[in-house]
Amino acid sequence: MNGRRMRAAAVLGLASSLGLAGCALGPSGRPPAMPEPARYAAGPPPDAAPADGPQLVAAQAPEASWWTTFGAPELDALVAEARAANPDLAAARGRLEAAREVLRAQVGATELPSVDLGAQAARQRALGLPLELPPPLPELPRTSLYDTFVGQAQVRYTFDLFGSIRERNRALAERVEQRAAQWRAAREALAANVVSGALTLSVLQARLRILASVADGLRRDAAESARRQALGAAPRAAVLDARRQAEAVAAQIPGLRAQALTLRHALAVLLGRTPDRAPEAIPFERLRLPARIPVLVPSALLAARPDVRAARAALAAAAHDAGAARADLFPSLTLTAAMGRGGYDWPAALSPEGALWSLAGGLTAPLFHGGALRAQQRASLRAYAAAEDDYRSTVLAAFREVADALASLEQAGAAQAAGDAAAGAARGAAADAARRAALGAVPPSAARAAGRQAELAELDALDVRAQRLLEAARLFHAMGAAPSAAP
Repeated sequence: MNGRRMRAAAVLGLASSLGLAGCALGPSGRPPAMPEPARYAAGPPPDAAPADGPQLVAAQAPEASWWTTFGAPELDALVAEARAANPDLAAARGRLEAAREVLRAQVGATELPSVDLGAQAARQRALGLPLELPPPLPELPRTSLYDTFVGQAQVRYTFDLFGSIRERNRALAERVEQRAAQWRAAREALAANVVSGALTLSVLQARLRILASVADGLRRDAAESARRQALGAAPRAAVLDARRQAEAVAAQIPGLRAQALTLRHALAVLLGRTPDRAPEAIPFERLRLPARIPVLVPSALLAARPDVRAARAALAAAAHDAGAARADLFPSLTLTAAMGRGGYDWPAALSPEGALWSLAGGLTAPLFHGGALRAQQRASLRAYAAAEDDYRSTVLAAFREVADALASLEQAGAAQAAGDAAAGAARGAAADAARRAALGAVPPSAARAAGRQAELAELDALDVRAQRLLEAARLFHAMGAAPSAAP
């Protein structure tokens, strides 16, 4: 009767343990609720989108391979090469794969039984027992020489009654997912850096061409002024002023060339090349503004942003850490078993008398650890609260990045409209001056001066057009990674 009661108590205890294991011992790990903005940017919505600007359309997923919308195959090739050959991205991919293998190793070592085979053969000389027997029995030898042969299989398994092992493995799995999200973020950032670098290099080359043309025109004016001075038709001050203007413009060219070379070297490193194999600039006229840019609704944005996904995984990992710290306060059960054969010689080891086996179970319950377990539990809860705050901060930063990109793109559109209008007026004035100079109404120098003003106005318009392209790329990147960007 007592045996039945003990077995019933054991069954009830095991059932209660399993029931407790099914309960959540830590926080839920769900992301905290965040307010979703009605619109990203502050202030009233724009009156109307520019006629030549990209159409901002509501979407549920970001544009895949968004750099292809700029219409330059050279740009597409640069991004593809960077993703295939960038060493930093390859190193991040290697660390991600290593983390996945570590996860597989931990799950296999902790959630499945471990089975080991062992064999041992030994020959040894040991001291005999110092026994003195009464005569006429002979005295036993003081030493003995013998062999031992043992072979056995050992099995060990720890029952995860309260979920400590399971919670730790889930925490590690979430950290692997966090690393995967960080790899996606690095992959998207690499594409954005290549695009912005290539666009900026194209603008620098276009600026260099315009400035070189302006400097040549000013040098021709200086030479004409020198000829007029020799004829007594122009003062020396006019000659010096013309030379000053020409050299002031020419002095800007070396700095821009240095910037272009520095940018080419940076692009070469992003592509996995040495600086001497840096890519050439893409002609600026081949780049076009994308026709449409998807703007994700806030809920879709949070699902597409790799940094938000990484923060969500870190939050879930912190929740599982808290659950594991709670489970450490409860007992653990370990079962070990061994079976094999042994003897002092091979025949004895292989005989029925040589069978060996053992079966043991161990139950360990924490009793006193100097408050360490409770402190670890409190630390895990504090870490979970910090992970919640990190998630909130990441979400707000994502909303802000989109809002800034939208506002900058809108203002760049307005600036381009004004810059194009100014450049058009300057080109019209230069054309009028050229016609008047052809009729003899004004000297050729006046036509050249109007042409330089048109070139300078074109230089300003180039800057605002380039800024608009860069802001479009920035907005694309702010939308996050497409679902196809899985590591």
